[in-house]
Amino acid sequence: MKLWITETEKVKRQAGEDAVIILQLWKQKVRRLRIYRACLCAALILAGMGLFGYSYYLVDSSIPSVIYMRAESEESLALDIPAKGEILSVSEQGTSNIPQGAVTLDLSQPVTMKTGMTDSLEMQVKLFGILPFKQVGIRVIEDQQLIPVGVPIGIYVKTEGVMVIGTGEFCSVNGEKVAPAEHILKSGDYVVKLNGTEVADKDDLITRIENGNGEAAILTIRRGEEYFDVKIDPVQDQTKKYKIGVWVRDNAQGVGTMTYIDSQGNFGALGHGINDVDTSNLMEMNDGTLYQTEIISIQKGTAGHPGEMTGMIVYSDDRILGDITGNSVRGIFGKCNDKALAMGTEEAMPIGLKQEIRKGPAQILCTVDGTTRYYDIEITDIHLDHDNVNRGIELKVTDSDLIALTGGIVQGMSGAPIIQNGKFVGAVTHVLVQDSTRGYGIFIENMLEQ
Repeated sequence: MKLWITETEKVKRQAGEDAVIILQLWKQKVRRLRIYRACLCAALILAGMGLFGYSYYLVDSSIPSVIYMRAESEESLALDIPAKGEILSVSEQGTSNIPQGAVTLDLSQPVTMKTGMTDSLEMQVKLFGILPFKQVGIRVIEDQQLIPVGVPIGIYVKTEGVMVIGTGEFCSVNGEKVAPAEHILKSGDYVVKLNGTEVADKDDLITRIENGNGEAAILTIRRGEEYFDVKIDPVQDQTKKYKIGVWVRDNAQGVGTMTYIDSQGNFGALGHGINDVDTSNLMEMNDGTLYQTEIISIQKGTAGHPGEMTGMIVYSDDRILGDITGNSVRGIFGKCNDKALAMGTEEAMPIGLKQEIRKGPAQILCTVDGTTRYYDIEITDIHLDHDNVNRGIELKVTDSDLIALTGGIVQGMSGAPIIQNGKFVGAVTHVLVQDSTRGYGIFIENMLEQ
């Protein structure tokens, strides 16, 4: 009897232990299911956020921050986005004389606007007609025609003051390493005066410091928009010449392509600014000159190695084409002389605004073998609101003749006009290093903003 009871108790005890194990396994399974559900929910939330962010990016990039339209004409706008646009402002003072909500545009459908005289408008874009999304400027500009040029030019620009490339150390007359300008001047500074007198060029700065008998040099520096004075004590090097230990530049030269000539004899070229080769800063020029040049050699572009057109520039008065008056991120600009005007042999053509550009066939005008001619390209993408003003147009060279001559796009072709459907739409600016047949261009309206 006792033995039977003992066996029964063992069975009960074993059953209880099994039940506890089963309960623990069930709790673990429930816990895993909860973790799986939490992870699935988190993944769905992240995927939703990613989809929303990507959709936001696509919509935002499809809406230009500024839309240009021709004065006194009917302009079509096809953004094809689920949004409405409300005109807010029609005055330079930013105040609106249009009642709120009186003028709205359904941006999901093609819109035709009839413009008046040159003006500036502001449009508030609302997603689904409800959510404020983006403020868009509408600039009504005079219609104009430009002469596409596509001819190589020699460029010489002189900085305003002397540009600081960097500071360095040298051995003093005592054999010690010194760096007088270190932590005082920095790359991108412009030295405009020495001891209260304007600095003409780098030779002027160097000579006056060497002849200063070691007296303290008071330099007037322009750093950005700020002007201030700094004091540097020159030190004699081992040749007993006084130095301050600074590398400077006062000019830049190069070869590019003239883009257009307008009805007033003004030119635009390059489609991007002239930057210092060492600091990559946009050079702030004092004046500059265009020179006639001939291409003497072409290094073809290959994967990983952009090609280059080499031009011969003779800096003589009879080779001058005009004066450079501006250097900006959109290109170089100035006034042509008669010699340059004679280079504009093509007929003037209307400009094409960025909303009118389409993916597909186009041409560029350039001179690579001594003859100015059109070459076929394909516009592969259009970025209406690209952060980089010089890369609004993506393009690919399809012309077998140009590929045979240059491999595609090479340095020196910057500024070559881009033509589509009889309209002047932009200029070549960059080449893709890994594929010389592909590159970028700037919208012509951005060049005309300068």
